[in-house]
Order: sequence, then C-alpha cells, then structure tokens
Amino acid sequence: MKPVKTCILVADGAHARVYLNSGPNQGITEVERFARDIDLKASRDIDADRPGRTFDSGGEGRHAMEPPTDAKRHVKQEFHRELAADIEAALKAGKFDRLVIVAAPATLGDLRQEFSKTVTDKIHGEISKNLIKADEQELLGQLGTVLAV
Repeated sequence: MKPVKTCILVADGAHARVYLNSGPNQGITEVERFARDIDLKASRDIDADRPGRTFDSGGEGRHAMEPPTDAKRHVKQEFHRELAADIEAALKAGKFDRLVIVAAPATLGDLRQEFSKTVTDKIHGEISKNLIKADEQELLGQLGTVLAV
C-alpha cells in the first residue's frame, strides 16, 4: 500500500512554510521551495500619497475620499491567492495526497476563500493558530491533534 503524503501548510498574513509528512511516525520535513515571505508594510506606508478629494453629495463641501480597501489587507489577500495557487499546482503534480492547514484565524479564512474545490476536498484538518514562528517540536505537538506524525 502506498504511503499517504500529507502537506502541512503553516501560514500567517505575511509568511508561509510548507512541510511534508510521509506517514505515521515519519515526522515532518520542510519543503524549502515553497517557503514564502513578503515585506508587509503598514497601510500608511503603502498608501503614502494624499487621498483624492470629492464633493459632498448634498452641498458644496469637499472631503477626502476613503480608499475602497485597506492596502495592507489587499497585500495579504494577494499573498494568500498566490499561496493557494502554489498549493493547487503541487496537488495537481501529485506532490501530496492530503492537506493540513495551520494558520492564524484571519489567514485561515482568506485561504478557505482562495482554495479551489479540488484543494478543499483534500483538506484533512485545520488548526486555527498562528504557529509560523514555532519550532519543529512545537509544531509536531500541535499537529498530533489532527495527524499521526
């Protein structure tokens, strides 16, 4: 019987690490080529220009326009979109059989929206915690609740 390969995605809004587990009692190994980091700046640094001006809907007053979305949030969503595309490509290439996601709550929600049905069907478990800075031993301790590592 072929061993089941499990992909473990550990992420927050600006960082992601991908590990692979090849079966019970095999531990985890980090897959270097999937490591991602982005330089997440504060919203005020991303939108450094002065906002545009507009007229009031009733009257002659003018005021600054609010941007339609928070710039920092938009950068995070783009990061999650790229990450979801990488995971889907790895699934289609046969790199893993099932997926475990360990992510900060907001990141977990973003990733759920970005994953296709094909990837969603392969999700074996989720841990809603930010463990991006956790060492391998701490991560293994948390994974024990959803996976025999």
